[in-house]
Amino acid sequence: MPTSDATLRAGEMKKALLEQIDHYTEDLKLEEVGEVLEVKDGVARIWGLSSAVANEMLEIESSETGELITALALNLEEDNIGAVVMGDYLQLKEGDSVRRTGRVLEVPVGPDFLGRVVSPLGEPRDGKGAIKSVGTMKVDRKAPGIVYRQPVKEPLQTGIKAIDSMIPIGRGQRELIIGDRRTGKTAIAIDTIINQRGGDVVCVYIAIGQKASTVASVVARLEEEGAMDYTIVVAANASDPATLQYIAPYGGCALAEYFMYKEGRHTLVIYDDLSKQADAYREISLILRRPPGREAFPGDVFYLHSRLLERAAKVSEDEKVIAAHPDLEKPGGSLTALPIIQTQAGDVSAYIPTNVISITDGQIFLESDLFYSGVRPAVNAGISVSRVGGSAQIKAMKKVAGSLRLDLAQYRELEAFAQFGSDLDPATQRQLARGERTVEVLKQGQYAPLSVEDQVMAIFAVTQGYLDDLDASEIRAWESSFLEYMRSGHPGVGEAIRSENVISDEIDTKLRDAIEAHKKLFRTSAAEETPAQAAG
Repeated sequence: MPTSDATLRAGEMKKALLEQIDHYTEDLKLEEVGEVLEVKDGVARIWGLSSAVANEMLEIESSETGELITALALNLEEDNIGAVVMGDYLQLKEGDSVRRTGRVLEVPVGPDFLGRVVSPLGEPRDGKGAIKSVGTMKVDRKAPGIVYRQPVKEPLQTGIKAIDSMIPIGRGQRELIIGDRRTGKTAIAIDTIINQRGGDVVCVYIAIGQKASTVASVVARLEEEGAMDYTIVVAANASDPATLQYIAPYGGCALAEYFMYKEGRHTLVIYDDLSKQADAYREISLILRRPPGREAFPGDVFYLHSRLLERAAKVSEDEKVIAAHPDLEKPGGSLTALPIIQTQAGDVSAYIPTNVISITDGQIFLESDLFYSGVRPAVNAGISVSRVGGSAQIKAMKKVAGSLRLDLAQYRELEAFAQFGSDLDPATQRQLARGERTVEVLKQGQYAPLSVEDQVMAIFAVTQGYLDDLDASEIRAWESSFLEYMRSGHPGVGEAIRSENVISDEIDTKLRDAIEAHKKLFRTSAAEETPAQAAG
């Protein structure tokens, strides 16, 4: 009897041992572990990870705190790796262990990111708790090829008369906003976000190298206007390491690409601004001992921006084309990019400005002289251009604003000439008067974007000569009261322009009659106010 018990136990032990041996190979994890050689200014030199790939996420374990800090492998050299640290590099020191993750840099994505302020790596920065993600997207990814794109033909309305009429932006376009410091570049971007309220566009605002207080004021304004419901703010503040400022545009773009690829939605991404990203990349590259080139920038600084802006696209709606793309789940989405570049004393021929001008589909140039003379937005229509042009305009806008750019350019030339001439012929005087009134109509306050039908009606009035007999100082007041008059007294005109996108003969007649009727009312009210003001 004892013998059979011993045999039974031996059989069970044998079976258990065989099972353990079978599962042992599954539990084995082969890890390549390196160590930190040195850390300086956000860059770590790492030895021992010979199989690491470019842009791979590495995990460095701090021997002081035990915290895992992410680093990005950039320089792959013969005997070591140059990696940029994405966290607090002051916690790291020589000898800390480093492990590969086997993944290139990714950020969490999902619809719950809307309305939040996040870091370039997708971590919440607004104190509102964790954000639930539905997956991850690669921070640096290949742009969709020509086959997967369709032409840019659908307007993205900014709500700014000077832009929507003369420098139209289409969904899927890359339009550069360029100008000196404090000329209203960010104001145009914020107004464009506010103008998407009630629409179908997801906005991502990426603040690079700005003060935290500046970003907070932008977020507060967006919340006040109800725009944060469809907006994500990615903040890499001036106090953040250069590594986060370098990666911020790519991380923000990946957040937008989730909505474009996975949900087929339209997105707008604002990079504010890429000059600071280039400066951060120059800092990283010099610490990595990459050879400096023009203005001490590395040789691949053009590629830094081109591979980012090339990701802007209007995705094809062809089902066969969509099926061939590994990431495209829903057709018809778009990513519109508005990069911002800061110039020094209006020098658009500097290295970074010329690079980004050559990458984008046009530029909106803001001029300091115009800004300080009260023309806001301070758009220089002479050198601003949209290479998509009328394809990104509704027919009604194309009809009323067709000659606007030429008229404005001629006015600027005549204005300069008229300063030196005393006697001008009547035709020149009329042209100067029309140009002056056109400039007044194109002026617009901040945080006050206009619907496309309001823009069309205001521009129609000035281009058709209805404002020639009004004093230039009255134009802003006339326009404001006219648009209010049209909304309350003739709402059908605006609705027809919005729904049909054209000015039919019937609408043309109604609009002309309404303008004439309002001018009489405006003159009457102005005449009544004058004696009252004199008495006062």
